[in-house]
This record gives sequence, C-alpha cells and structure tokens, in this order.
Amino acid sequence: MAKEKVILAYSGGLDTSIIIPWLKENYDYDVIAVCGDVGQGKETEGLEEKALKTGASKLYIENLQEEYVTDYIWPTLKAQAVYEGKYLLGTSHARPCIAKRVVEIAEAEGATAICHGCTGKGNDQVRFELTVKALAPHLKIIAPWRIWDIKSREEEIEYAEARGIPVPVSKEDNYSMDRNIWHLSHEGMDLEDPWNEPNLDRILKLMVSPEKAPDKATYVEIEFEKGIPVAIDGVKYGAVELLTKLNELAGANGVGIDDIVENRLVGMKSRGVYETPGGTVLYTAHRELEYLCLDKQTLHYKELVANQFAELVYDGLWFTPLREALSAFVDKTQETVTGTVRVKLYKGVCSPAGAKSPYSLYDEEIATFSEDEVYDQKDAEGFINLFGLPLKVRSTMLKRNGK
Repeated sequence: MAKEKVILAYSGGLDTSIIIPWLKENYDYDVIAVCGDVGQGKETEGLEEKALKTGASKLYIENLQEEYVTDYIWPTLKAQAVYEGKYLLGTSHARPCIAKRVVEIAEAEGATAICHGCTGKGNDQVRFELTVKALAPHLKIIAPWRIWDIKSREEEIEYAEARGIPVPVSKEDNYSMDRNIWHLSHEGMDLEDPWNEPNLDRILKLMVSPEKAPDKATYVEIEFEKGIPVAIDGVKYGAVELLTKLNELAGANGVGIDDIVENRLVGMKSRGVYETPGGTVLYTAHRELEYLCLDKQTLHYKELVANQFAELVYDGLWFTPLREALSAFVDKTQETVTGTVRVKLYKGVCSPAGAKSPYSLYDEEIATFSEDEVYDQKDAEGFINLFGLPLKVRSTMLKRNGK
C-alpha cells in the first residue's frame, strides 16, 4: 500500500532543511517538497539535490514571480496599503501566493497533508494556514515548530550538523531572513534589542547604505496605467522586469531601508529591518499620481481603505470576501490613475520631482496666484458664512446660557 503524501513548503533555509528528515523520523509519509520561487534569486540553486539527499521523494520548483507581482503586489500597491505606516508587506502577500501553489500541487499529488516551517511565534503560520483553509480545508496541516522538541535556531543548527545537513547560517551569523522580488527582511540576533542600531554594512543584500550611495542624485520617470507601473524612463517593461530594474536603481542609491517595531498578529511586538528598494519608489510615485488624479472625497476615503487592506494582508486574509471587495473598490478608483511621475533618488531618500497626467484634476488657471478669469474670489464670503453657520449658532447659544 502506497504511503500517504505530505507536501512541504520548502525554501532550503534552516527551518525547512531539517524538517524533511524530521518528518521522515516521526511520520510514515512520502515527503514532496515544493519551492515557490517568488524572486529569491540564487537561493533556489542546488535545492533539488539538497531536498532529495535529505529524504524528499520529489521537489517542485515553481516560478511564481509573474503571478506574485501582478496578482498580489500590484493590487496592494494600488491600494497604497502600508502596515502601521512603515511596512510594505513584502512577506505578507508572498505567503498566500506560495501557499496557493502548494495547495494546487497537494491536490494534484493526492496528498493528505501540508507541512510548513513557520514558527509558533510568527505571522506566517497564520498566512499559510488560512490560505489552506480557504482553498482546501480538508488537508491536514503539520507545523513542526508547534510540536517538536527544538526550542531555538541554535538547536536547529545542532540538529542539522548531527545529520550532516548543510544550512545557510551559523551560530555566529544567524539572522532570520526572507527574500523575494519585493523585499528582504532581517530579524533576530542583535536586532532583537530595539536600542541597537542596525549594522547596515553587515546585513544589507539588495542595496547599499545611504552613506555609501552616490553624491549625485538619480532621477527616474515612472509611467502608470490605471495604477499599475508599466514603464521606466519611457521604456516599457513587463512586471517582473520593471520591479527588478527599479530594485537596482533604488538599491544603488540606498533607497528603501525601514527599521520597524511592528505589532504581530499573534500578540507580540517584533523588530525587523526591511530592504524594499523598488517598492519604496513605486509607493512614492503612485501616491503622487493619486494626489493629482483623485478627487478629495475619493482620496480621503481610500486612505481608510488602505489601512483596512493592509491589516487584511498582514493578517493572512487575502482569500476573503472583504479583501476581494476592497480590491474591486480600489480598481474603480484607479481608472484615472494614469500618467508619469518623476522621482529623485538621493542617499536613501526618494522624493517626488514632478507629475503629469491626462486625467489631472489640478487646474493651473484656477489655482494660480496671478490674475485669472475663472474664479470669483467674492464667492468665498458666502461659502464661509454657510460653512461656519453651525459655529455661529453654537457660540450664540453658549453666550445666551452664560457659558
């Protein structure tokens, strides 16, 4: 009788490197590993040999970069969703993308369980498992960090060394990192104390520190169509190519570093340093275009939606009716968010340097301080009288009652 199959969401990092032998030692499963490539770069090299050598019967390496950018990153960018004012959600929207593909392979393989390497303290366990519950609730979930005897990353390293499993970290260089085409996160070690300034020269992988950026500013023009970036400096790019190009341009100028103490969904605060070079530029440019193209009421209401959208994504609620409904609202607001924004990149700072759009609501003839023939300044008096009427009525009432 054939063994039951478990699908392991596999990255080849410290956690999932030891989970394959742990599964073989504790369960009678056929272990199939799945690596969702969302832009990890060279981290996917040599994974098949490693997975098979440690006990997996098969490894899928699925290129999800295009899907990740177009179906997850762009909708979040259009929403201008930022968690707690800083975090551009790089790990948050990658997890449902990966988990969706893991579920699809589990269904195709006839697996009965899905396994992941997320810790019991983190958000990612929620994001993975809510995706499974939304798409394939019949699948069993195995989360080793919640049940095994290993208590720390140091013990994980010892476990790996005892079994001859190569891992990409050491006890001396043991940052927890997550990389994709959108960002790279760093947690752990000296970063666990919020008083410690990050040693950027030690941890940065996608970019240089602002101090090492060029002394001359770089100007970049980004073209958007209905809220989606489509060109850089007049050259059209596909989604993956465009983001890759912006990562290079922004990274070379030290743009996109965020040091964050955030409120995790599981109740604790955590500290991380995030590299999001291209994403930082896109958020800045997209926001500037919205200032130009959205009316006041829509822009202000969309700010409320952005906060709710960010919390949904952060909390792993991508595959929910509310997230889908908010995306529909956002898409409607983006119908006129078409145009070009010029940004200035200089020593860690991305600042707007101009914007234009055929749908611009800015009318220079109305806004000018020079003489014009379209705005009668006398109209302001009646407007202020009506707008201030409630204040006048209340003041009169207070005086009448001796207040």
